[in-house]
Amino acid sequence: MKVVVIGGTGLIGSKLVGKLDEHGHDAVAAAPSTGVNTLTGEGLAEVLEGASVVVDVSNSPSFEDEAVMDFFRTSTANLLKAEAETGVKHHVALSVVGTERLQGSGYFRAKQAQEELIKASGMPYSIVHATQFFEFAKGLADGVTDGDTVRLPAGKIQPIVSDDVAAAVGRTAVGSPVNGVVEVAGPETFELEDFIRMGLAAKNDARKIVTDPKATYWGAELQETTLLPGPDAHIAETRFADWLAQQK
Repeated sequence: MKVVVIGGTGLIGSKLVGKLDEHGHDAVAAAPSTGVNTLTGEGLAEVLEGASVVVDVSNSPSFEDEAVMDFFRTSTANLLKAEAETGVKHHVALSVVGTERLQGSGYFRAKQAQEELIKASGMPYSIVHATQFFEFAKGLADGVTDGDTVRLPAGKIQPIVSDDVAAAVGRTAVGSPVNGVVEVAGPETFELEDFIRMGLAAKNDARKIVTDPKATYWGAELQETTLLPGPDAHIAETRFADWLAQQK
């Protein structure tokens, strides 16, 4: 089948296109660099022609509250409209485990708005909620660094490698629409502080890491289980320590 991957040149998108191609599907990477702009609508009708499935793994170039909300609302609305007009049968979107519990964050409010647009559209859909990626440990630390100290909220996390996220999204894309949310997570649960410490240590990053009761997660307060998946989540196999060892 023809599967159009919005954000198909990014971390998840490029892996997803490769996996779909390996399984004999016609996967098309759609991004501004390939002439497809979901904010303006440029190139959408053309790229969606003949597509059975659209997978949206795009992300906002800005995480500022107003900009990220505008991105997800505008992009998703344009995409859903174009899909209806071209006969797409399944809309798949990648989102984040705990989105509905992280509404103190402008980013997650925007992701929630994206999900609500999809659910209200009438388009058959599947939303994949993934936990935090292994690859983003340093980026998460950078966002809460004060001088040479990383100040993290208390909480648990069950991170996953991007390859396993791409595989889960691919399985969902070629399956029947679930008209709901499916969750995917890694095999191990860590204290957030321990996950970041391991990730930075692997890069010889000597920043001090502390748990700070005043710290937030992208602006949202955390409870212990906010970032953890539910009992029905698909659990991937790749362990964090094994992945870190492969990066050296």
